[in-house]
Amino acid sequence: MNIFQRLCPHRRLIAYVIASVIATTLGCAAWLAFNSTPHVPHATFTLLSGQKISTEQLTGKVYLVNFWATNCPSCIQEMPTLVSAYTEFKDQGLEVIAVAMSYDTPSYVKNYSQTRQLPFKVAIDDGSAAKKFGNIQLTPTTFVIDKDGRILKRYIGTPNPHELHQLLKSALASARANTFV
Repeated sequence: MNIFQRLCPHRRLIAYVIASVIATTLGCAAWLAFNSTPHVPHATFTLLSGQKISTEQLTGKVYLVNFWATNCPSCIQEMPTLVSAYTEFKDQGLEVIAVAMSYDTPSYVKNYSQTRQLPFKVAIDDGSAAKKFGNIQLTPTTFVIDKDGRILKRYIGTPNPHELHQLLKSALASARANTFV
């Protein structure tokens, strides 16, 4: 019999306890990772009008935050999808904020917004919103946020229009259902 066996006669029990603790810890971590929905960060957007709007002010609404740039072909391609979603769901309470990246030229953003008659809020980021939303580097990046400030979906690249419309329809229906409870 070696010295470890003499000093620790219950080594199997101890090994089982350690294995159980590790398994429980990993299980809890996995549950939290897959079952917790991240919340929208506290951020403030400066609209083209100069008005400021914060994520706190949007609590209670379903909204979409889209990071884009005028020199991004995918962003320009996806704008009609955002306009369509906003047009379809604005009467149900949907808000859309298109946030131009800090490196975008403000005059280009204003010109694009005016000539395309974008019907939703357009902001120019000073770099802080993109940083708070996870250091956004790729455009377009779009977040769908529910009335409680939970991020339902993050799209990197152009979202599938049908999938986006279904997600918005579901989030808005849930928001209305919870309003009447």
